[in-house]
Amino acid sequence: MGSYWAFSQGEREAVYRAILARRDIRHFRPDPIPEEVLKRLYQAFHAAPSVGLTKPWAVVEIRERGTKEEVFALHQRARSQERALFQGKAQRVYDRLRLEGLLEAPLHLAVFQRPVPRSLGHQTMPETLTYSVVLAVGNLWIAARAEGIGVGWVSILDPEAVERLLGAPPGYRLVAYLCLGYPRAWPEEPLLKRAGWRHEEPLLRYRERFP
Repeated sequence: MGSYWAFSQGEREAVYRAILARRDIRHFRPDPIPEEVLKRLYQAFHAAPSVGLTKPWAVVEIRERGTKEEVFALHQRARSQERALFQGKAQRVYDRLRLEGLLEAPLHLAVFQRPVPRSLGHQTMPETLTYSVVLAVGNLWIAARAEGIGVGWVSILDPEAVERLLGAPPGYRLVAYLCLGYPRAWPEEPLLKRAGWRHEEPLLRYRERFP
């Protein structure tokens, strides 16, 4: 017996298509994102579940070329440090990878976890505040895919350096730095998989408890 609250078949297929076709995009066209589309993306972002209904997020929009170049310089420094962790073939593959689209993307979003009043649900697991921010990013990413907009999550950055650059208030912590824009192409498979960096791991699924 199906659920009364289930979407229609076409609606379900669209939801799963957006999830399965989501990619980390690194090549962008310069076209700006229309404000009405961006408003829908923020609506999806803010609709994410959050522990204790805290909505513990804040977003900084970066559009100025100068700020993008400063962030790119921070990325280059962090990438050089990360590169040193790999040797041989892994380092050669790493050198070929395009890991960001910072200077191409028309819009950057710096997503922060902000301080929130004491609420239920995060006393024993305070990290759920961070998880809540990540869920909001996931909502935005899937909604962006449905709109034909690419998102690239740039994690090769020193978060404290970005916080200083953007003048983050005390207690605000960078969780995600995102590039948004219309992609030059849409990869059929994850770029790191296509580049031979590594294969996707299968889902680990257990019954009752770990064996």
